[in-house]
Amino acid sequence: MSKIQKLHTEIDNFVIDSAETLEQYRLQFLSKKSELQSLLSDIKNIAPEERKQYGILVNELKQKVQIVYDQSKEKLESSVSYSVGLTDVTRSAKGIELGGLHPISIVMNEVCEIFEAIGFSRVPGPEIDDDWHIFSALNFAEEHPARDMQDTFFVHTNPDIALRTHTSSLQVRVMENEKPPIRVICPGRVYRNEAITSRAHCMFHQVEGLYIAEHVSFAEMEQTLFYFAKQMFGEGTKIRLRPSYFPFTEPSAEMDVSCNICGGAGCALCKHSGWVEIMGCGMVDPNVLENCNIDSTIYTGYAFGIGIERMTQVKYKTNDIRLFFENDVRFLQQFQTVK
Repeated sequence: MSKIQKLHTEIDNFVIDSAETLEQYRLQFLSKKSELQSLLSDIKNIAPEERKQYGILVNELKQKVQIVYDQSKEKLESSVSYSVGLTDVTRSAKGIELGGLHPISIVMNEVCEIFEAIGFSRVPGPEIDDDWHIFSALNFAEEHPARDMQDTFFVHTNPDIALRTHTSSLQVRVMENEKPPIRVICPGRVYRNEAITSRAHCMFHQVEGLYIAEHVSFAEMEQTLFYFAKQMFGEGTKIRLRPSYFPFTEPSAEMDVSCNICGGAGCALCKHSGWVEIMGCGMVDPNVLENCNIDSTIYTGYAFGIGIERMTQVKYKTNDIRLFFENDVRFLQQFQTVK
């Protein structure tokens, strides 16, 4: 009987003021290894003449243990400190950190908006495409290096299926399904099997543009791209076009903008030349038009492809492309704006 009285005293003195102490109470008095359970198991060892009285006392103790537990639990659950997990209800709420767009997304949207303002339409398309749309329709020769596994991520052969190396594949799809005049921009991710350095990455972003109509000239392309450069980098921006070669344009050019990181003095980004290459461009090759069932004797056009990472480097004056892919919050927070 002394054990029963001892448990009554322990229950009366047990303080339940938190979820943790409530759990301690349950383990001490209600679990299968508790002293109460031990008392219940001892009934069979009590003398027959004392067994009835013993059972009544143990049962009363069991009811008391359960009532204390239930009442304490209900009280705790109704309190702010238990349900919300706060001990100081007057404490100020924790501030919510606002996120923001990634700098690549910011610049891509800005590029698209500049061209959309002068009549270009934005079109989406698949990142995994076939040989025809990535290479053949764009006048790539069978032995062209871009078709090599060292330059392109092929995911299937016979027929060849690959991660697109440029968004020009979207231009082919547009030309196959629409009639001129065509004026579109094609933004998206592209993939090339390249070593990752401060200037290159195996995955990057492009915005390519295409304009096809009657009497489109190289001079028209130059003025369009000059307008874009001033809108993107400021009125004082200069451009230059250097002769180049692409299978899908003829004549072709590389377009550079004056480096706004060093002001023309020379730095790592501009290779100490004062100029930064941001896109390739040129007049659409007649073979490409004919491959897409567009009469090259009636229509001409120009195309261009902008590397968004390089554009972002120039705009925000960063000298390492890898910073955009490392997800360092301290770096990315510099570009967050609240509108």
